[in-house]
Amino acid sequence: MSEDKPGFWKRMFGKTESGATGPGGEPQPTLARYKRERQLGRGSMGEVWLATDTQTGHQVALKLLALQREFSPEDLADVRQRFMREAHAAGQLQHPDILQVLDAGESGADAWIAMEYVRGHDLSHYSRAGHLLPVADALRLGQRLARALAYAHRQGVVHRDIKPANVMYDADSGQLKVMDFGIARVADGSRTRTGLVLGTPSFMSPEQLAGLKVDGRSDLFSLGVMLYQLLTGHLPHQSESMARLMQKIALEPPPDVRHFRPALPEALALLLALALEKRPELRYADGDQMAQDIEAVLAAGLPEALLSDSVAAATPAAASNTAIDKTVDPFAQTQRVDLAGGEAGQNRAPPPPTPQK
Repeated sequence: MSEDKPGFWKRMFGKTESGATGPGGEPQPTLARYKRERQLGRGSMGEVWLATDTQTGHQVALKLLALQREFSPEDLADVRQRFMREAHAAGQLQHPDILQVLDAGESGADAWIAMEYVRGHDLSHYSRAGHLLPVADALRLGQRLARALAYAHRQGVVHRDIKPANVMYDADSGQLKVMDFGIARVADGSRTRTGLVLGTPSFMSPEQLAGLKVDGRSDLFSLGVMLYQLLTGHLPHQSESMARLMQKIALEPPPDVRHFRPALPEALALLLALALEKRPELRYADGDQMAQDIEAVLAAGLPEALLSDSVAAATPAAASNTAIDKTVDPFAQTQRVDLAGGEAGQNRAPPPPTPQK
């Protein structure tokens, strides 16, 4: 094995709680180093806060993961160890379009991760009809994301939960950041006992939903789903039933993207069909290949109708053919998917605090 880059664990030295050590015997950092300022959001796995690093004075995004709420007591120790290994791997990623992991640690039975703080919206802001990005802009973002994933996959890191909510974008500066590398992996250590996989069902690949071993091609499937949604405001597969959704993803080809947006070029429709192939061996082998094909679509030029149309998603005729309201996705958040045949369980965020009178 190659030696770890020194940066991640080195940043942890000198800021430890008494007796706390990492998976390799390295000291762990303390949560007390970070002063919480305000809550930025609440998600399926916990909360995200804007915080200040009291040693450097820099602002960071502090994610608090409620592990003991999500996992059984007998799985907690294994889950925490896996979290630290995944945080360590994510901390080695140095790419302009990947959010930098600064620190990670444990707080009682739970865990936390400190990341660089960036401004902007996550891409779910641009995934609904009426709020879509211009087609050329969406494609350029897809190209950058494909290259960022190719870089991570070469480092042996698979994201496992690529979706619009895990990508930050600042339209003013053009800054793009993939977030939460490895977070969906924390459940894998307990999967053999519980039959659960953590992920976002509407964006998961067939092999991930089946509980099989996944590689970078699974992330590229998810990127294909996300690009499809950013271009149309619709998901390629959707159902109000979890069982039916899994069946569609596993067995049924998605509608041609031009069903929802007829002006899109054929080359783009073929690109997305390749990204959404059911069998991994038929998909793009790596993100660089996908990025090259996106570049070819852009180089060929887009129809005039698309250059002046930045917000239209589906034609009225196409929209009327859909049985489900595509603006509401019951499986758009991270869930624990029971592969043993039970029901999928939403990782519910805690209820909002009661307003002060």
